[in-house]
Amino acid sequence: MVLDATPRRQGDPSDLRGMTAAEAMQRDRELEGIDWSHIPPDIQRWSIDAPSGRLAGIQAGAPGSLRILLVPGVTGSKEDFLLMLPLLASAGYLVESYDLAGHYDSIDAGPERLDPPRRHYDHDLFVDDLLAVIDHGEGPVHLLGYSFAGTVAQLVAVRHPERIASLTLLSCPPVAGQTFRATKSALGPLSRVVGGRQGAGLMLWGIRQNFNRTPQHRYDFVMARMPRLRRAAIDDVIGLMRRTPDLASELAALRLPKLVAYGAHDLWPAGAHERFARDIGARVVRYDEAGHSPCEETPHQLSRDLLQLIEGTQAEV
Repeated sequence: MVLDATPRRQGDPSDLRGMTAAEAMQRDRELEGIDWSHIPPDIQRWSIDAPSGRLAGIQAGAPGSLRILLVPGVTGSKEDFLLMLPLLASAGYLVESYDLAGHYDSIDAGPERLDPPRRHYDHDLFVDDLLAVIDHGEGPVHLLGYSFAGTVAQLVAVRHPERIASLTLLSCPPVAGQTFRATKSALGPLSRVVGGRQGAGLMLWGIRQNFNRTPQHRYDFVMARMPRLRRAAIDDVIGLMRRTPDLASELAALRLPKLVAYGAHDLWPAGAHERFARDIGARVVRYDEAGHSPCEETPHQLSRDLLQLIEGTQAEV
């Protein structure tokens, strides 16, 4: 995928409710590069003690408001949602994100800190950490899981539906089992013959080589973040993605609003995302100018669609 790295004007937070799809698209096209390592003063940092250790997070909006929780994927961090937090906070929500165990400011959190200790990062570790984040605030949350975190969000939703007000799966693996087999990249065929550690090494090498041609301002942050990703966590997560659980029937039975969102240039083909959305009874949206990271590439469009899901509205297109 080739992304246009031309600097653009950064859009101001605005009320998404009255914004048409065309207006949201235009706002996204006008976004300029930001310093992804800088947390603006209107976004607050926080941390909590979770089962795997200390987790670092950020939030925007008024405490006591309805909560939206945005969870990043493997090799990602809370900063992946910096463009979305002010948009959703300006709509009246308390918007939060955090670093997964073994990632960035949560690098010291891991299976050795569990009681009793375990050897590897597993689905239950990430599920229990997510539940701890949910429970540190009030009421059920509107939950968005990005990429691998979409699988974690599904597990939380089917195990503890009373804690979830709505579920959004962003660029989430849309097939069960060895999910890399269905990707459009070279990792697809290679994933059949390499294990979790080798697959993680290939992914990290691809990130360093910048095969996706990520804009320089974003690539600088990605590379600065790289040393604060615990390799054992990346290896284990890639291994987990080789055995993604099949939760489609359980998700379909959940009586809560669901959204599947993906970019036209995502790792997985559009057809796989569309089938997944139908199987779980979710609305589906595609962003034609995005790849695997609509939260960075099309934040106005994604935030608008998320708000419509939460509020049960369908704004003008």
